[in-house]
Amino acid sequence: MRKLFGLFIITLLLLSSCGSVPLTGRKQVLLVSDQEVLTASLTQYSDYIKSAKLSANQTMANQVVRVGKKIAAATETYLKSNGLEAEIKTFAWEFNLVQSTDINAFCMPGGKIVVYEGIMNYISSDDELAAVMGHEVAHAVAKHSNERMSQQLMTEYGAAVLGTAISNKSQAVQNIASTVYGLGAQYGVMLPYSRKHEFEADHMGLIFMSIAGYNPQAAITFWQKMAQGKSSGIPEIMSTHPNDANRIAELQKYLPEAMKYYKK
Repeated sequence: MRKLFGLFIITLLLLSSCGSVPLTGRKQVLLVSDQEVLTASLTQYSDYIKSAKLSANQTMANQVVRVGKKIAAATETYLKSNGLEAEIKTFAWEFNLVQSTDINAFCMPGGKIVVYEGIMNYISSDDELAAVMGHEVAHAVAKHSNERMSQQLMTEYGAAVLGTAISNKSQAVQNIASTVYGLGAQYGVMLPYSRKHEFEADHMGLIFMSIAGYNPQAAITFWQKMAQGKSSGIPEIMSTHPNDANRIAELQKYLPEAMKYYKK
C-alpha cells in the first residue's frame, strides 16, 4: 500500500511538473523551480568567477562580449515573439573570456556565459563564435540544467521516495548542482548534458545565431575544425558529446530551417 501511494504521488508530481522546450516542443520533466536553479547556479558561478583569471586579450574579450550581446538579444526576440516573454526575466546576461588552454565554453542558467581562450584557436570569425555561444545559450533556454537536476533527484532518491526527496529539495538542489554544473569541484568541465540535450542545443543554437544575423553555416565549419583537432587529443568540449560525424550530419539537417531566419 505504501509503495502504491508513493507511486501515486510520483505520478501526480510528474504530471504537474511537465514542461516543453521552446522551439523544439520536446516534453520534459522539471521538478526543480526556476528560482532554485538560478540560486544554485549563481552560487556555483560566483565561486567559479572569483577564482578564474580573466583573459588579458582585450580584442578577443571584446569579441566575446560583442557576439554574446547579439545572441542574447536574438534569444529574447525569439522568446518575445513566441509568447515566452516571462522567461526573459530569468536572464541577467554576462560574458567573460577566461585565461585557459582548455577547449571549452559554458552558459549557466541565468545567462552567465564563459568562453575559454583555448576554444578561440578554433574560431576564425564572429559567425563561428556565435555557433558556440548560441549552442550554450540554448542549454539555458531549454532548461537542460533543471532537467538534469530533476533526473538526478529521481535517480538519487529512487522512485519510491521521490515525494520525500522533493518535499525539502533546496539542499538537495545545492548538492546536485555541483555535479550537474560541473563547476563545484572541477572547474573547466563542460556541463555533462546527454547527447539528446546536445543535439537539441545545436538545433536551437542555429536558430538563435541566425536571428542574430550570423551565418548558421559557420557551425559546420567550426565543428569540422574541432573534429580535426582531435588528432592531437580529444577536446574536452567533445569528450561526453555526440560523435563528430553524427553531430555535423544533424547540423546539416537543421540548416534549411535556420537559413529561413538568417538575414545578411
